[in-house]
Amino acid sequence: MASSPEMRASDSDRDRIAGMLREHYAQGRLSVEEFDERLERLYASKTYGELQVITADLPDIDMRSYTAGRELEKQAKRAEKRAQKEKDGLRGAWAGWAAVSGVNWVIWLIISVTGGDGVYPWPLWIMGPWGVILLVNTVFGQERRKRLEG
Repeated sequence: MASSPEMRASDSDRDRIAGMLREHYAQGRLSVEEFDERLERLYASKTYGELQVITADLPDIDMRSYTAGRELEKQAKRAEKRAQKEKDGLRGAWAGWAAVSGVNWVIWLIISVTGGDGVYPWPLWIMGPWGVILLVNTVFGQERRKRLEG
């Protein structure tokens, strides 16, 4: 922390301490009531001395090296899983489109060959709009996801 307990603490100092309190709570050192009470005192504190009082009875964690890295890693993993699910969903949508389009073209081909007359290519009306919607979702969905991530 700081060498002088009278020195003013910053928001990032309070955030680090809050992360430490969350870690201690997760490990069972604090009850819900204690955790809530300490968080209230934490965000009302102004100096390093007040911050030290809040964590005085807890095991030491080097506050300068402590970051919310674990939380950031968890968020990154969640975002990665969400992106993978979206990719899988998009792949599934395209696979469904391809399968339905293929079945419709086979039906059209059978009707055309057995009917003798040239039959209007009606499968285009099924695969065209559906394909356009999927294409727009694929292209603009990626841009939207990039904006949300960035």
